[in-house]
Amino acid sequence: MKRSLLWLRHDLRIDDHPALLRAAQARDHMVCLYCIDPRWFVADNWQSRRVGHHPWRFIHESLVALSARLETLGQRLVIRVGDPVAVVTQLMRNHWIDKLVCSAPFGEEERGQYLAIQNALGHHRCEVLQAQTLFEYQQLPFELSDLPATFSQFRKAVAKHAFRPLYPAPQRLPPPLQLDSQALPPPFTVPNLQYQGGESAGKAHLAHYFASDAPQSYKLTRNDLDEWSSSTKLSPWLAQGCLSARQVMAALDHYQATVEKNGSTEWIGVELLWREYFYWFALSSGPKLFAAGGRTGVRRHVSFYPERFARWCAGETPFAIVNAAMRQLNHTGFLSNRLRQLVASALVHELEIDWRYGAAYFQQQLIDHDLPCNWGNWQYLAGVGADPRGGRRFDLAKQTEMYDPDGRYRARWQGEPVAITEPLDEAGWPQPDG
Repeated sequence: MKRSLLWLRHDLRIDDHPALLRAAQARDHMVCLYCIDPRWFVADNWQSRRVGHHPWRFIHESLVALSARLETLGQRLVIRVGDPVAVVTQLMRNHWIDKLVCSAPFGEEERGQYLAIQNALGHHRCEVLQAQTLFEYQQLPFELSDLPATFSQFRKAVAKHAFRPLYPAPQRLPPPLQLDSQALPPPFTVPNLQYQGGESAGKAHLAHYFASDAPQSYKLTRNDLDEWSSSTKLSPWLAQGCLSARQVMAALDHYQATVEKNGSTEWIGVELLWREYFYWFALSSGPKLFAAGGRTGVRRHVSFYPERFARWCAGETPFAIVNAAMRQLNHTGFLSNRLRQLVASALVHELEIDWRYGAAYFQQQLIDHDLPCNWGNWQYLAGVGADPRGGRRFDLAKQTEMYDPDGRYRARWQGEPVAITEPLDEAGWPQPDG
């Protein structure tokens, strides 16, 4: 009896899923596993949880949707709570499962978990396939150790390389093993009708966006602070793998071939390449993705001031635009790209706080948290990553005048500047203890 275990993580879909197809290939039985690590919900060294209320609600919905889809194919989703290394190795050994298949991980911790499992079970019993990126590793026109230092160099290097075709969805899957499945921890936030987790919801939004005229003006509207149609809003489904990057690129190519191709539609492709770059950046950086000096090792004069950080998180700073943005983030789990840059600039350059505390808080709050993109972007802004200019400091007053001249956004999210009553330093912030 041939048995396989498909370990699902950020690939919660059926379509365009090479690992799913490989796990189902010539097998008598198959296990589809999603493991919930209890450490996700405990504050880490940067004062934040790895999965907060908003992203967990989206993940929960995505898992419910995936479970229903698997049942239509004769399979079922097995949920286990615990350390993934222990869970996977025990299932493999206790149920005589001969093959582990999963999508290739890009985060350092997930890679470490896979390597630990591979070491315990043997290389011949474990296989990874690339499902999260546009390109296969073998397609890259350079060694990973020679990843271009900037995005513009990366873009030029991969410009002539074609993406592989989409994988078809299976019509049927091998039957499941009869394993116990634990209940999903309940979501803690109310459903968000705009961001409904799951593959079907993601495909519906993808189709709706490319059935509209919005792609034709994307480059002009993408910096809007709060307008729904200003950007693609596909990032939550991409982050959890309810959609693949190739599915989005295929929809874009079809739109440009049948409707219109202009600078705005092409810029959507550029943004997908930015995502691609950050994935390979994360893989090549390894633990440096989380180091204070980032990939470059640059030393910055920063620290951790608990009072400043708490005020930034709560939206109680002297900067109205930052306060409005943080309140929107805390309430909805989402921020526009422009606002992410502004609040990050405030944390790094105005508050002089270690950028990793901000990246970790984004990881906790963002419904579309994507580890390579989030941590890569924070490095970029802090001047320790892929930006050749050495970091970006935004003039918050000027940015407010440019993007919220009538104060509509600040009024909607109650972004008033907050007066500080404690003894202040030269930057207008409470003096750190000592």
